[in-house]
Parts: sequence; C-alpha cells; structure tokens
Amino acid sequence: MKTFLLSLAAVLVVTPMLAQPVDPNKRDEDLTKSEADIRIAEWQNKVNALQSEYDAANNETTQLNTQLTQLMNDAKKCNDDIYALLGATDASVRDFRERLGRIESRVREIDRTSNDQLAPLIPEVKNLEAQLNGMRKEKLALLPEFYNKIIDVAGMIKRIYDRVPKSSSSGSYTVGTWAKDRDCLWNIAGKDQTYNDPRMWPKIYMANRDQIRNPDLIYPGQQLAIPAAGPKNDDELRAERLYYRRKRIAAAASARRASSERTQQVDQQEAGSGNKK
Repeated sequence: MKTFLLSLAAVLVVTPMLAQPVDPNKRDEDLTKSEADIRIAEWQNKVNALQSEYDAANNETTQLNTQLTQLMNDAKKCNDDIYALLGATDASVRDFRERLGRIESRVREIDRTSNDQLAPLIPEVKNLEAQLNGMRKEKLALLPEFYNKIIDVAGMIKRIYDRVPKSSSSGSYTVGTWAKDRDCLWNIAGKDQTYNDPRMWPKIYMANRDQIRNPDLIYPGQQLAIPAAGPKNDDELRAERLYYRRKRIAAAASARRASSERTQQVDQQEAGSGNKK
C-alpha cells in the first residue's frame, strides 16, 4: 500500500511537468480533453496574471489619488493663507482676473497689428500700460496666478514700443510761434510726428532741461530733442507731479489774492458811501 501511494504521488508530480503546450493554431473543437484542460489552464493563468496587474494598478491609483487629495488640500490651505495675507476675497480676485484679462486681450490684438499701422495705436497702448502699472501696485498682483502674466503683458507692450517706426517716435522739433503753430510742450507732444499724446510733454521737457527752465515757456526757433516713444520714466513722472503741484499752489495763491482784492474794494466802497452820508 505504501509503495502504491508513493507511485501515485510521483505520477501526480511528474505529469504536469511532462504536459506539453497546445499548438496555439489548433482550433478549440479539435482539442482532446487533456489539451483542452491545458488550454483552459493557460488562459486561467493569463487571467490571473492580468487580475494581479489590475489589482496592483488599482492599489497604486488609490495611493496616488490619496496623495493628490492631500496635495490639493495643501495647495488650498496655502492659497487661503496667501489670500489672508493680501486681504483678498474670491470676488476681488475674480475682478482682478477680469481686468487683467481685458488688458491682455487688447494688447495681444494690438501686438498682431503690422508695424506701419502701430503709430496711431500708441496712445491706446500707453493707456493700457498705465492701467497695467496701476494693477501692479495692487497687492493681488503678487498672487502666482497674476504675477507672471503681468510680466508677460508688460513684455508684449515693450515689444510693441520697439516696433514703432523711429521716425514717428524720436528726432527733433523746431518750435514755431504761438500765433501760427500754437506751440507749447503740451501741443507739441500731441502732434502726429512726436507722440500723438499731449500727456507725454514731460519727456520733451526733461530731454531739453538745458534750454527749458519753465515748462510753460518755450521760444520760436528752439530745437527740441524728442525722445523715443515709451512710458514716462521716474524723473519725468517726478517733474510732472512737481509742475502740477506748483500750478495748484499758484492757483490757490491767485484765488486768495483775488478774494482779498474784492474784499478791499468792497470795504473801500462801503467807506466811500459812509463819507457821503
């Protein structure tokens, strides 16, 4: 009995080792029972292998989703912390995004304009640049969503300025008479051959400080240098602010003098009336 059991165990161990793979080109209906069992076992092994791969991939996906959820939560917390530091709200961020989007859209449209058609658009470009510079001063400009975009739009504006034909943005200008040409720095800056924008007068003023002491006083025959078109630099902005500050002070002083003179006239008239009585 013991010998029989050993022989049977040996047969069971050796039989699978002796099993030969079934010809893959042989049709299922032509298989013998043993060949069919082998083919079924082969397919079952493939199914088991694919199931194992699927389970491993599913486990990995679950782990990655968990990591992604954690990263998204961390990013939201970081974003909330930044909002808190900047005093931002969803509404203010949305408004900032829309304003910046409008500026970017128009700048891109102008950037696609041909060089010979750019000059008339420069005043609008300057206005867009002023709006962009204003947004740069807002705290929301520090948000990662906006910081690089603002830099990109500013780069597009600079590229537009660089494309403006030099003949329309730099050179010299001979001052004419007021009676004939109505020449003053404001009007000169507004001419087509200069900037087509009278608000650019500080650029001419600062480029000609050697011959202009007072922005309100220029003389026929003066040869004024006209700097290239572009945004006003810090010195030009300071000169502009100082000019208008002095104008306001002078206007206020003039108003006080006029008021004082009217008061004196009234007093004199009243005094004269009293003497007649």
